[in-house]
Amino acid sequence: MSGAPALVWFRQDLRLSDNPALAAAVESRCPVIPVYIWAPEEEGHWPPGAASRWWLSQSLAKLSEDLEKRGSRLIIHRGPTASAVSRLVAESGAASVFWNRRYEPAAMARDRELEAKLRESGLTAESFNGSLLFEPWKVRNSGGQPFQVFTAFWRACLRGSVAPGCRDAPKRLRSPERWTHSLALSELGLEPLVDWASGLREVWEPGEAGARRQLKRFLRQALAEYPENRDRPGVAGVSRLSPHLHFGEISPGEIWRAVLGIMDQNREACQAYLRQIGWREFAYHLLYHHPESPGQPLRREFADFPWRTHPKQLKAWKLGKTGYPLVDAGMRELRRTGWMHNRVRMVAASFLVKHLTIGWQEGAAWFWDTLVDADLANNTLGWQWVAGCGADAAPYFRIFNPTIQAKKFDRGGEYVHRWIPELDRHGTAPGDKYPLPLIDHAAARERALAALQSISRR
Repeated sequence: MSGAPALVWFRQDLRLSDNPALAAAVESRCPVIPVYIWAPEEEGHWPPGAASRWWLSQSLAKLSEDLEKRGSRLIIHRGPTASAVSRLVAESGAASVFWNRRYEPAAMARDRELEAKLRESGLTAESFNGSLLFEPWKVRNSGGQPFQVFTAFWRACLRGSVAPGCRDAPKRLRSPERWTHSLALSELGLEPLVDWASGLREVWEPGEAGARRQLKRFLRQALAEYPENRDRPGVAGVSRLSPHLHFGEISPGEIWRAVLGIMDQNREACQAYLRQIGWREFAYHLLYHHPESPGQPLRREFADFPWRTHPKQLKAWKLGKTGYPLVDAGMRELRRTGWMHNRVRMVAASFLVKHLTIGWQEGAAWFWDTLVDADLANNTLGWQWVAGCGADAAPYFRIFNPTIQAKKFDRGGEYVHRWIPELDRHGTAPGDKYPLPLIDHAAARERALAALQSISRR
């Protein structure tokens, strides 16, 4: 049994079960030192937004509690990461460092550099797949190229093998002879100075236990009706597991196996939900192969699209004051809870880029700051899809009519009324309590199509 400790570097894998990096450290039979390093400056243009920082604070607190129950503790340091790891190795005498891979461009570049440095120093440095069902570089089309269309991508994935499951959370973790210095979680300054997060606390339970409970709730109460209810924002018809997945409080493999375990009960519903897990895989596939995509359109002609700069209209959209109830309900849900139903996300995003012709990057930045499930791969895929400039994107001439979308997917008006109480169930409000539409739908459609034609002729 080795006496030199192993560092387990936690990032977006804030769980103890089905955690291959942690499992490798335990299997080494070394003392285990769990580590979290706060280095937002190393995230390129995408340091965690305000809602993400709030969730991260809660999740780290839960992870720390879970480690303490197993005779361990979470060591917290500030970046730079390379300096923090070197300091931890020197203080603890660690001989190995284990972590689960990330796939964002800035994180991958940092990780490659750190891995090389650790190995040059004679340390064992190993990374694992703890976030995806399929590694992005392993799924290729018949020509050996990355996919651009989801259906073909997912078909190829299903012909392969899902990343194997890992063991349950360890009951105990072997501690080092002495613990190194750690910051208090509060010293990271993740919590907002002005408490705007009460709405988030009301609806979310961050942490591994919360993720497990949410999965069980979804499988028991909503999965059977998922194909019918997934587009209805007024009912509890979706899993709401996206923030738990982003922070790695639950693995996609655990979700996959749980759904497969009840496949015989309702094959159609199970396949429909797993297909959504597939879209998450596709998002990471695209981000890996197109690292420029968070800021640049995949369809190059859209680099010349005549996006407008209109601060007042952008602010009205952010505040949920566009005069279109379904859009405004979604934006108000986002501000209150840090989340928005996916159907409404599409409608709200479409309104920004097609009604207002404000650049999709503006919307992506706002979602990044306000979503608790802000995820670079998913956020990029979603916005480029709506804007019509990404892989497998919606055609630009598909311009959602927010009024028709509300009638189709919020037929009883439950969702809109919940978030815009000044409107009655018929969509009317007394006096001037609700704003007039920022722009007429027909006029907006004409302007958007004219803008598209201006780049298609070049």
